[in-house]
Amino acid sequence: MSVKAALLAALLGGCAASAPTPQAIAPAGSVSGKDHVAQCKGRDGWSDGAPPVQVFANVWQVGTCGIVALLVTSDAGHVLIDAATDDAAPGIARNIERLGFKLSDVKTILNGHEHLDHAGGIGALQRMTGARLLARAPARAALESGEAAADDPQLGLNPKFPGARVDGIVADGEVVRLGPLALTVHATPGHTPGSTSWSWRSCDGAECRSIVYADSISALSNDSYRFSDHPAYVAAFRAGLDRLAALDCDILITPHPGASDFHARLVGAAPLVDANACARYAAAGRARLDARLAKEKAR
Repeated sequence: MSVKAALLAALLGGCAASAPTPQAIAPAGSVSGKDHVAQCKGRDGWSDGAPPVQVFANVWQVGTCGIVALLVTSDAGHVLIDAATDDAAPGIARNIERLGFKLSDVKTILNGHEHLDHAGGIGALQRMTGARLLARAPARAALESGEAAADDPQLGLNPKFPGARVDGIVADGEVVRLGPLALTVHATPGHTPGSTSWSWRSCDGAECRSIVYADSISALSNDSYRFSDHPAYVAAFRAGLDRLAALDCDILITPHPGASDFHARLVGAAPLVDANACARYAAAGRARLDARLAKEKAR
């Protein structure tokens, strides 16, 4: 997909391009990782409200107990990645304001994949913020209609969600820029046709990290879908896994916290920074895809 020139540019390689501004310092509204996880104990629903928590530098988890929604901040405006469900949207908005940020300063919304649990709240937050929604072409129809595309392996499994207006189309390898922020698009189709992962650099003083928001990569489907009947789709799935495995990846974050042991890492029970995390995540996804194909072959 293409996007207006003002939003696209070559990714800046140095940390200075995405260094946090003074407003990225943890404000009073943020809780510690331990408090965030404690308040989510026994509550992991898609819409279960959670307090906001700083992940690293200018990156904040403002989503729910069961779904990650990331706010990446700068003095030039903020980027929101994913918005959980429609029911969760008001809580996400409150979390952004609780951190001391203005909803009107959220200028860009991005998405992992076009299902209710990650895209359901986008329309509401788009209206609250006035932000532009950017997405890859295969996700557009589903994001706007709220219904899975015909080539989604999970067609019929997920409830319809309120649609949102897609304002711009981005393509694999392109960069979405907002002031000093530069987030790279990575096409990782498979879980859905429009599945997209995102990477960028954030800095806390002299400490800079490569952060990857890696979309879901599980080979799930309805009862009638066979991945083995769609070799082109499987090839694109594998190519996306290869992209993820090759990324510079200090901090891995996934839409579902459990997929990357996110809560344990927030409380310090596991390392937040792990340069091999994306490679392991991709390898696990590849193993599940291979297992699914083998199961289909055995039928």
